[in-house]
Amino acid sequence: MKFRADRGVTATGLVMAIALLLGACTATPPRRIAAAAQPGQGTVAPTPLEQDLLAQMLAGEFALGKADLTASAQSYARAAALSGDPQVAAHATRVALAARDWKLARESLARWRALKPDDPGQTQVEASLALSDGNTDQAYQALARLIGVPDQQGWRLVGQVLLSTTDKAAAATLLRRLATPLSLAKAPEETWIAMSQLAFKLDAKPYSRELADAALKKFASAPAYGWSAQLAVDEGDKARAGRDYQQAIQRSPKDIRLRAAYALMLGQQGDNRAAAKLLADGPQDDYSYAARAAYVARANDKNLIQSLYDELKARPGDERLARAHLLGQLAEMLEQKAVALSWYEQVSTGDEDWFASQVRIAVLVDDQGKHDQALSLAHELQQRVGDQPAALGDAFMLEAELLSKREQHEAAQAVYARALKQMPDDTRVLYARALHAAANGLPDRAETDLRRVLELKPEDMDATNALGYTLADADRKLDEALSLIERALKAKPDDAAVIDSYGWVLYRRGDLAGSEKALRRAFEKQSDGEIASHLGEVLWMQGKHEEARAIFEQARKKDAKNKALVEAMRRLGV
Repeated sequence: MKFRADRGVTATGLVMAIALLLGACTATPPRRIAAAAQPGQGTVAPTPLEQDLLAQMLAGEFALGKADLTASAQSYARAAALSGDPQVAAHATRVALAARDWKLARESLARWRALKPDDPGQTQVEASLALSDGNTDQAYQALARLIGVPDQQGWRLVGQVLLSTTDKAAAATLLRRLATPLSLAKAPEETWIAMSQLAFKLDAKPYSRELADAALKKFASAPAYGWSAQLAVDEGDKARAGRDYQQAIQRSPKDIRLRAAYALMLGQQGDNRAAAKLLADGPQDDYSYAARAAYVARANDKNLIQSLYDELKARPGDERLARAHLLGQLAEMLEQKAVALSWYEQVSTGDEDWFASQVRIAVLVDDQGKHDQALSLAHELQQRVGDQPAALGDAFMLEAELLSKREQHEAAQAVYARALKQMPDDTRVLYARALHAAANGLPDRAETDLRRVLELKPEDMDATNALGYTLADADRKLDEALSLIERALKAKPDDAAVIDSYGWVLYRRGDLAGSEKALRRAFEKQSDGEIASHLGEVLWMQGKHEEARAIFEQARKKDAKNKALVEAMRRLGV
């Protein structure tokens, strides 16, 4: 059972009227022109606008299209007074509720009742109006009557009212009074789960868990176990979440959504191999193949990558062609660059992965030493996607990356500047330019760009973390750096990059023990060269030279050219 904000049912008469008018007018309501006088006849007077039902309905709908709820509510209230259709009155009432014009809502409700008494929707409106007045007892009485509506529709109507109110605490209290085990006794499992989900949305999480546990006991079904697992994840009880997901999958082994949810949790815990294996066990579709590829890439498990590549390659020809981009990605992971290039070249222009494939073609061509050809491909892409801001930004960032790989860093910065001239304040390009600047000894430029990103997107935790790390790495404004990183860490507690930043700022502040603890945790989640360089340096500075060498060597075997790793080893004389 799903709840949604319902704008109401547009009157059939309005739909027909709009259809008839579309051939004769634009979005502007037609002017009222008196009919031409015929011989022997008088002039026909036009209908006054305020008495023209069709005009009021059109005006209400046009106002809705412009998100002007106040004007729409007023027009529809006038239409309801003119019309004998209860659907018009019902729609007028709901628009007035959305506009929070309680006076108009009551007037339209009275008209609705007069035209069609005892419609359950009227009781729903009564409950909403009672809540708007703060009269929870009256709201409770109306909602209790709704529960009796046949076919479980009453619970859906109850949910819509409680979700739409601004007083979530009052809504949660009403839900506890209404959705009791006794009142739900004859309801199907989807209603039990929907009420638990509603409690969660109303921030009544203990009651959400109470209802979820009751549903588990009563039904012991895959949906009940699946929802219980999601609650357990939110509660931080990952052990229970795992057990509940396993029970859910046991009961519904073909449900890819359950396996995907469990795999997501495993991936967030850093167990990407287990996530990939879980998704491999069962029916496959485009999502499961793509998700498996992401997990095996993070795990960097060549055997799992090869297994998935072979599985996809063995599919029928049309399926292989449809997944040519994914096959190219897997071939790249297996370091079969020529094979990957051949797969990317098979992606057709109409394929949704065409642009991404063209980007990879440019990168692989550049790897072959054909630098000018790669840059030409980047320029061609910029021309072809000039009217698509997201793709255009990617095309500019591709060119900057190609230049950066050749150590042409000023030229790369010039590309970013050109992109931002064409797309002012594009946060992705600003962020990319900042990272490039930070990595190439331009911390002031990086700081400026990251601060601008946060002006435009204050809740961007990646930029928050990046600014904190940039300040810490430059050994400046360490109090602000710690505050920024702690904010990002609160939002993304399991993100290896953020944990790494936290460990690094602690190191800059002289807390070697705290830094080591954080960096070890980050390295366990993601053993890349940059995290290894940080952990190795902290261990070295504590005199743990042998362990530091082991960490450096482990990372060097994976990525000997990692800039941060090479610099740390050079600086420490390892």
